[in-house]
Amino acid sequence: MAKVVRIHTLGGPEVLQIEDLEVAAPGPGEVRIRVEAVGLNRSEAMYRAGRYPVSPHLPSLIGYEGVGTIEALGDGVNGFTVGQRVCVLPMISQGQYGIWAEQAIVPARILLPAPPGLTPAEAASIWMQYMTAYALIEVAEIGIGDGVIVRAASSSVGIAAIQLANWAGSVSIACTRTHAKADALVEQGAAHVIATEEEDLVERVMEITGGKGARTAFDPVGGPYVDTLARALAPRGILFIYGGLSEQPTPYPHWPCAMKGLSMRGWVASEIWNHPHRYQAAQAKILQGLAGGQLRPVIAKTFHGLEQLGAANAFLESNQQVGKVVVTL
Repeated sequence: MAKVVRIHTLGGPEVLQIEDLEVAAPGPGEVRIRVEAVGLNRSEAMYRAGRYPVSPHLPSLIGYEGVGTIEALGDGVNGFTVGQRVCVLPMISQGQYGIWAEQAIVPARILLPAPPGLTPAEAASIWMQYMTAYALIEVAEIGIGDGVIVRAASSSVGIAAIQLANWAGSVSIACTRTHAKADALVEQGAAHVIATEEEDLVERVMEITGGKGARTAFDPVGGPYVDTLARALAPRGILFIYGGLSEQPTPYPHWPCAMKGLSMRGWVASEIWNHPHRYQAAQAKILQGLAGGQLRPVIAKTFHGLEQLGAANAFLESNQQVGKVVVTL
């Protein structure tokens, strides 16, 4: 028997229940892991609350990013060994598997060897954030001197975007609602910080970029503010929407897009990992950055034990964090 977290109803962190369940032997193409740490994502919180595009079939397992050690291999699994430390990537539909548990079954296809030199908390914190932010490199092709607007910059993906922008020689422009996190974002490498509830974003971006506007904006919030982001972009810039945290309709900013030839596009990390050649190229670049120090997972707070998952979820949703929220087992 192992302790496993499931949800039987939708709602806040209080609906997370720890249960003793038998974790079976892995099936074909699967492995069983002993979970060391899990990284929390907004998508899991939205799934738990019933606000995610995929509706849970209750009761549901939960959790799909972390690190652990392989305990058993199912038939047909090659390239991994018992005792190997592996990262679990969120390359599956939520609820299909769940790693908020002491032991978990996962498909081998969503595993990667854990990079050396990382703590369990750090190893649980790399792939979702860097694969998501990699749109800036692969699609926007940011380069030297390009302005990069990063909305919700204190999130793990936001910090990953700042690091990738800096590595590319671009000008990272971190957006946060107030100046409360400004110093922390500068410490994390942001070249500039704009408090969007206290300053005029378009005016500040134009000052920073010498009137050109930013090459791209990377936004997990959506909603009406996309019109402001579009007006801050340079001609032929790209506005990425990779989340819907505002939970408001996201309009198409027609006139800024029309007058400047902008592109507005959705983005999720699976756009990379569903295409093997793109997945391999992104892996190699991210591992290079981790080894060279250009990329560094930032842990906002570490909680210890499955019983702390509720508190960890509450902290994530309080918007206090700068970086990734992690639970170690």
